[in-house]
Amino acid sequence: MTTPLSSLAGRRGLIIGLANEHSIAWGCAQALHRNGARLVLSCLNAKAAAVCEPLAASIATPLLTCDVTEDGATAALVQTAVEQLGGLDFVVHSIAWAPLSDLHGRFVDVSAEGFARAMRVSCHSFIELARAVEPHLHEAGGGCLLTMSYLGAEGAVPHYGLMGPVKAALESSVRYLAAELGPAGIRVHAVSPGPIPTRAASGLAEFDELLAHARSHAPLRRGVTLEEIGDTVAFLCSPAATGLTGQTLFVDGGLHAVR
Repeated sequence: MTTPLSSLAGRRGLIIGLANEHSIAWGCAQALHRNGARLVLSCLNAKAAAVCEPLAASIATPLLTCDVTEDGATAALVQTAVEQLGGLDFVVHSIAWAPLSDLHGRFVDVSAEGFARAMRVSCHSFIELARAVEPHLHEAGGGCLLTMSYLGAEGAVPHYGLMGPVKAALESSVRYLAAELGPAGIRVHAVSPGPIPTRAASGLAEFDELLAHARSHAPLRRGVTLEEIGDTVAFLCSPAATGLTGQTLFVDGGLHAVR
């Protein structure tokens, strides 16, 4: 019997990176919950939890905290999620950060410390997460591991600066992880949304210009919504996408095709 396209009934997932109702992580959580998945959400710390707890409660989902820069924090988060859900079938990584002093300056002037910190939070945390969830996804007979990228990984986008090379490293990491984890049935993807007004995006200089350019130049002549991003993530985590891995999937109204 053909599995319904949107069926996530019985699937268990961890979503990392919730900040507020404008977060891509929240769009993903809503779509996955709507399609029947059981979830655990995480945010950075207690301050973020005060904002995120009502969101998690609205979909009857546990909320944990995790600072990925702390040694052992990611592994502890994964273990707690496994204990609460009884296992894991997919994980969504939606974290990006860079020091504003480096993000707003010229890329050629980026400090070694700023570059390393941006890579640690935005890229290496995904690799660390993959390592922590691998045995659990393997135990489940395979699963899906997703992260969030942006068009600036493939071309120089004005004002994106430091995050472009960091996202390029993240997309390359997706391909290497897909190659290594594929034999265990674990699929790995990056989703690359168009510009969307999240807390992370608010740190970019001239973000309004970036958003206006996307809306006027994308073939669909509009931006994308959290719901559209979440629906793409739900599809990738579903049985309908088991033949796909190692890809960067654009949810940007076609902007990547015409830049």
